[in-house]
Amino acid sequence: MLGSTLRPDESMAGLIPQSFIDDLLNRTDILDVVSSRIQLKKTGKNYSACCPFHKEKTPSFTVSSDKQFYYCFGCGAGGNALGFIMDHDQLDFVQAVEDLAKRAGMDVPREEGRRGNKPRQPVDSPLYPLLSAAADFYRQALKSHPARKAAVEYLKGRGLTGEIARDFGLGFAPPGWDNLLKNLGGDSLQLKAMLDAGLLVENPDSGKRYDRFRDRVIFPIRDSRGRVIAFGGRVLGDDKPKYLNSPETPVFHKGQELYGLYEARKNNRDLDEIMVVEGYMDVIALAQQGIRNAVATLGTATSEEHIKRLFRIVPNILFCFDGDQAGRNAAWRALESALSNLQDGRKVRFLFLPEGEDPDSLVRAEGPDAFRARLAHQAQPLADYFFQQLTQEADPSTLEGKAHLATLAGPLLEKIPGNTLRLLMRQRLGEITGLSSDALNQISAPRSGHSGHAGHSAAAPSHGPDQHAHEYADYDMGQFADHGDSHYQDASNYFEAPKDFSAGHGGGKPGKKPWKGDRKWDGKGRKGDFTPRQPRTEISVESPTLTALRTLLHHPQLAQKVEDASHFANEGQTYSQLLAALVEALQKNPSQRSMHLIARWHGTPQGRLLQVLAEKEWLIGQDNLEKQFFDTITTLAHNQLHSSREARLRSVLQKSPSELTDDEKALLREHISSPSSPGAQS
Repeated sequence: MLGSTLRPDESMAGLIPQSFIDDLLNRTDILDVVSSRIQLKKTGKNYSACCPFHKEKTPSFTVSSDKQFYYCFGCGAGGNALGFIMDHDQLDFVQAVEDLAKRAGMDVPREEGRRGNKPRQPVDSPLYPLLSAAADFYRQALKSHPARKAAVEYLKGRGLTGEIARDFGLGFAPPGWDNLLKNLGGDSLQLKAMLDAGLLVENPDSGKRYDRFRDRVIFPIRDSRGRVIAFGGRVLGDDKPKYLNSPETPVFHKGQELYGLYEARKNNRDLDEIMVVEGYMDVIALAQQGIRNAVATLGTATSEEHIKRLFRIVPNILFCFDGDQAGRNAAWRALESALSNLQDGRKVRFLFLPEGEDPDSLVRAEGPDAFRARLAHQAQPLADYFFQQLTQEADPSTLEGKAHLATLAGPLLEKIPGNTLRLLMRQRLGEITGLSSDALNQISAPRSGHSGHAGHSAAAPSHGPDQHAHEYADYDMGQFADHGDSHYQDASNYFEAPKDFSAGHGGGKPGKKPWKGDRKWDGKGRKGDFTPRQPRTEISVESPTLTALRTLLHHPQLAQKVEDASHFANEGQTYSQLLAALVEALQKNPSQRSMHLIARWHGTPQGRLLQVLAEKEWLIGQDNLEKQFFDTITTLAHNQLHSSREARLRSVLQKSPSELTDDEKALLREHISSPSSPGAQS
């Protein structure tokens, strides 16, 4: 049956797989997306703000972290993270997918056209519940397994309380080869899923499968939505390695995730600064002392994706590393990753601990107050650390050293997108080297053309309005033109915004100058002075199918009274297919309401149609709605039965009399004897 999108033609190459879009949305936290663009305030379980899509003084815009959608009770705007980017940034569908994918560190795949027209269903990865079950097993083992004593003593020896162990979901993988395998294993599909999730290891020679984590303290790794996506394990015996992480899996990419980020945000939604440390125990030990803003990379260097993700949450980042050479090397790599994300107003600091100390040992030795004082008074601003490191490599007391320093620093400074910070650091470089601004420009010029930063990059390549047409033709609004209801006005009028909606211009009010539909694309994939959806025009006549869709949006409980949606999901009628899809979605999850249904299809023509139908005023009394709804269902089912009969009849008419079966002869006789049939009239 119908999935989350309707695809009229999948014969062309280059479509974005629906499975990728589903996976992308699963890895995206809508709070990150929305809060990076507007200021949100926590209100109970949700977050609120003044709507970015219309002018208002009292916040009516709500973001739900649990349900991963937004909705404005003022103008009706709503949807998921993808839809928000499309409307807020005025991007088309493919550009929005590419933007989200870039943030997630994912490459957007393209697929060849598939035979037939079988839509795909959105699928949440089956690995999530499996990993959650594994986390439950490890937690329970820490509480009750006979061999848990060593793990408990280790954690108590690190000064951890039961409260912190609970907050971080700490567990224990008992010694032995198949504890988890016996607990969660099942048929071959289940075993394959455990392998895919990184919970089991398969011996390539013997094919034997065994637990990946054995005799280790377990640290669940959660994504931004709190779902367990992987594990880290600290050995209790003499096995190597000391720390072991889950491998890369379909839901875990260690170069993108940060341990403790979910816990830090859950503990404090008003974070101003996040501290990056080197290990799990550093994060947990700091949390034990009340310092709940620490995160750690997962065995990788700090990447640009890590930096982007952190800056979407807070304006300030503090790197706290050991004072040994390894810690300083890690700090410099972090600085290089941070430069291209240093917009004006963002701050990065570096703190190096005394050699032989790490955050875990130091905070326990000196206490949280002294540690906070160290953070406040000893952490270096990025600019100071930048020039300190370079002047150690290139001696500015000699002309050769000054030349070398300018050569090293110039290209790095050109990466900084913040104009003010870049200018100030170039001035500082000029003071150290004695070079004028013009001279520094000459040094940087050959390299700055390749820097790609926002302040100096050349204009983006021109993208005409049809450049991506082959990639998202399956989301073309034109698919609704041929919907089988030829007696009613074309559906293109439905894909239009409320009259007071003016995205990108802070909203509007009724009576303002109307939007002009002749404004063109600016050639860069964005619409310059362009409103995503035109002002809505009145429709004189609405088809019964559209009325049934609208009725179901406002009265979703009616779906439970429909016996079989497949009886009216006519392949040739898009509205009927969408109605059947709504009925099936509501029958599977009766708790859904109109905004859930709209969010389910947001960013597609169906979503825009449902949005407008939900806003449209009723033309008939509410008492007659239920009767008209089921009258429409009955009519659609009858039409589909009739269409099926007509198709069969056409097939029979193409055969010679000697080829007909008894049933086909009976059908033909019935057709000829029918007063309305062409055969009878002739």
